[in-house]
Amino acid sequence: MKLKITCLTAMLLAAGVILSNAVAAQDTIKIGILHSLSGTMAISETTLKDTILMMIDAQNKKGGLLGKKLEAVVVDPASNWPLFAEKAAQLLEKDKVAVVFGCWTSVSRKSVLPVFEKDNGLLFYPVQYEGEESSKNVIYTGAAPNQQAIPAVDYLMKDVGVKRWVLEGTDYVYPRTTNKILEAYLKSKGVKAEDISINYTPFGHSDWQSRVAAIKKFGSAGKKTAVVSTINGDANVPFYKELGNQKISAEEIPVVAFSVGEEELSGLDTKPLLGHLAAWNYFQSINTPANKAFIDQWHAFIKNPKRTTNDPMEAHYIGFNLWVKAVQKAKTTEVEKVIAALPGLETPNLTGGIAKVLPNHHITKPVYIGEVKANGQFNTVWKSAGTVPGDAWSDFLPGSKDIEADWVTLKCGNYNKVTKKCSGQNYK
Repeated sequence: MKLKITCLTAMLLAAGVILSNAVAAQDTIKIGILHSLSGTMAISETTLKDTILMMIDAQNKKGGLLGKKLEAVVVDPASNWPLFAEKAAQLLEKDKVAVVFGCWTSVSRKSVLPVFEKDNGLLFYPVQYEGEESSKNVIYTGAAPNQQAIPAVDYLMKDVGVKRWVLEGTDYVYPRTTNKILEAYLKSKGVKAEDISINYTPFGHSDWQSRVAAIKKFGSAGKKTAVVSTINGDANVPFYKELGNQKISAEEIPVVAFSVGEEELSGLDTKPLLGHLAAWNYFQSINTPANKAFIDQWHAFIKNPKRTTNDPMEAHYIGFNLWVKAVQKAKTTEVEKVIAALPGLETPNLTGGIAKVLPNHHITKPVYIGEVKANGQFNTVWKSAGTVPGDAWSDFLPGSKDIEADWVTLKCGNYNKVTKKCSGQNYK
C-alpha cells in the first residue's frame, strides 16, 4: 500500500511539473528571430537580430502584450539557404512562435516561403527586394523596386545625366530580377542595349581587380557612366576597396548601391568612396525627433555609442510596431486573425512619415538617395515628395504588368486583371 501511495505521489508531482511548465509557456509570447549570425551575410544580419531583441525588451518594459511577456527565440541559419527553411520549420513547428522577423537575401526568403505557407506562419521581411511576389504569410517592410531601384535610376538619369549603365550584382534572385526590371525600364527610356552592361559574381567574391578594370573601360566611351550595385554581403568591402585602388571617383563613375548602408560602411575606409551613392528609405543622418530617440535607444541597448543604425533596422522597427498593433486589434496572436488585422494599419516611421500596410502586404515608404560622407554617414541629395506605396508586381515586365496583389478584397497574391483569374497559390 505504501509503495502504491509513493508511486501515485510521484505521478502527481510529475503531472504538476508538466502542468506548471505548460502554464509558464502560455505566460509568454514567443517571437522567432531568423537572421544569419555567421557566414557571409552576418555583416548585415547580426544587427537585425539585436534590433528585434531591443524591441522585445522595450515592449516588455511597457508590460508586454496581452498581459504576457515576449520571449525571443533566436536561431542562426548561418547564411545557408536550405538551413533557413530548416530553422523556419523549427521556429514554427517546435518552438511554436507567434511571429518571425527575419531573412535578408531573397534566396533565403524564397527558401522559407513554402514553410510559412504550409505551417501558416507570419514572417516580417525587412530588406529591399526584387518584387514579383506577394504571400499571404509575409509582410514586406523593405522596399519594392519602385521604392528604391527605379527612383535611383531616375535620379542618375535626370540629375546626373547618366547615359551608360553597369548593373553589377551578386549572383542570386534579387539582383537578377531587379536588373531584369531595370534593363526593361532603361530600354523603355531609350537606352540602347550596348549602353547596358550586366554582370554577376558569387557571394563572398573577393578578387575585384579585373571586374573593376572592365567597369573602368566600359565607362571610358565618352558617355556619362554609373554603376547600379546590387552586390550583397561582405563582397562589398573588397569591391569598394578596389574602386579606390583603381582611383575610380564618384565624379568619374558614380556607384549607387541598394545593399550598402551605415553598417557596411563602418568596416570601410570611406575616403575613396566620398560622393558615391546609396538609395534607401532611411538614413541615420536624417534629423527627426523620432530618429534621434531611436538612435539613443539603440546606443543604450547595445552599450556602444559608435554603433550605427540603418534602413533594415528601421524596417524591423516598423514591422514590430505594426505586429504589436495588429495583435492588440485582433486581441490574439493567432496568425490568421493577426494577418487579417494588418492591412490598413499605420505606424510612424523614423523619418517623419507614416508607414501603412497595403492590401498587397507591402507598406508605404519614403525614398532617399544619399552621398557617402567621410564619417560613414550619408548626406541626402534627393528625396521623394512623400511616401511611395510598394508595388508587388513590376509595371515594366510583360508577365507582371497585368498582375495585382490584394489580400483584402481579391484574397490573392497574383490576380491577373486581364483573365480575371488568381494563378498559383500565394506567390508566383
